Amino acid sequence: MENPMSRIPLQTADTAPAASQALLGQVQAAFGATPNMFRAVANSPAALASMWGSFGALGKGSLPARLTEQVAVAIADRNRCEYCLAAHTLLGKNAGASEHEMADAQAGRSADPATAAALAFALKVVDRRADITDADITALRNAGFTDEGIVELMAHVALNLFTNYVNIAFDVPVDFPAVKLRQAA
Repeated sequence: MENPMSRIPLQTADTAPAASQALLGQVQAAFGATPNMFRAVANSPAALASMWGSFGALGKGSLPARLTEQVAVAIADRNRCEYCLAAHTLLGKNAGASEHEMADAQAGRSADPATAAALAFALKVVDRRADITDADITALRNAGFTDEGIVELMAHVALNLFTNYVNIAFDVPVDFPAVKLRQAA
């Protein structure tokens, strides 16, 4: 059931390399389906292990899921990744964010000062390729982030860049409810 528009094969539990099959089973169990992004990444057992492991480790971190999903949609919109925008908008709503909060996050805004600080930081990291300043770290600390949270936020930015680039580069078909990008092409 491979989409002909994908630039690489979308693996299944039957077609994936043997070392990817168990991980695809874990993805299937977690989501109740196997999202196309994971099917694309399953072409490389090492890449799939890295991605799935990062999701698992960061999901047990100190930052709340609602915040990390808001960060994900901001980065997805900035990078024009329709796949991640759709997936993380749904996941953000599942984590308790309202549709309005997710739309604001997509625009890099939040009424909550800590969320606003995290979004501003994440987008600056993306836009400036991590060329941040002491003031950027101070702004996060002033918003209540610990050093643990700041480093974890950076890890979320890196994971989102990985997933955005996979989905854009390989033209992975979106299999979540579509969300319109804010930025014009």
